[in-house]
Amino acid sequence: MSSVRTALFPGTFDPFTNGHLDLTRRAARLFDHVIVAVAPSPAKGTMFTVDERVEMIRESTRSMRRVEVLGFEGLVVNCARRVGAQVMVRGLRAVSDFEFEFQMALMNRRLSSALEIAFLMPSQQYVYLNATLVKEVARHGGRISGLVPRVVEKRLRERLASLGPAARAAAAPARGRLARPVRTPALRRRRAGA
Repeated sequence: MSSVRTALFPGTFDPFTNGHLDLTRRAARLFDHVIVAVAPSPAKGTMFTVDERVEMIRESTRSMRRVEVLGFEGLVVNCARRVGAQVMVRGLRAVSDFEFEFQMALMNRRLSSALEIAFLMPSQQYVYLNATLVKEVARHGGRISGLVPRVVEKRLRERLASLGPAARAAAAPARGRLARPVRTPALRRRRAGA
């Protein structure tokens, strides 16, 4: 058995946020080798291909010697076995993440009793941050600097610009959209100063 402690940090990372980057840094302080494993997840309707996400994450983590980035398909426990990871790192932002992550951890433990799960909390400034929210803000022209690494921000803006307004709206997920105020008669009167 190797004395090198390898951790696998799997996810869709569409896009890779500063919260993901923070968790990667934390994991690199705890483990000898951290592998950020990028999943295809077609059910999520990703904006970037696995190769594009891998490239952006590699650029974002270039200064971290202990970090490697790769794409994978299939069960995460099989990926962990292939790369020799003893631990899988998962981020917990809030209590709302716990139930899903707990279920996934138990299933992964059932599939591979040798793989331990380590839950890490991001810095407080990233607790609210998730990739879906970043994409939604960017789709509506909001400021995303400070939420994602610069390379990701640039690529996300380019991708959205290449889609055009109609395609951006069509690419938006059905649930989780940012709320728009409903224009009720009372709201119209208030805005008109009545």
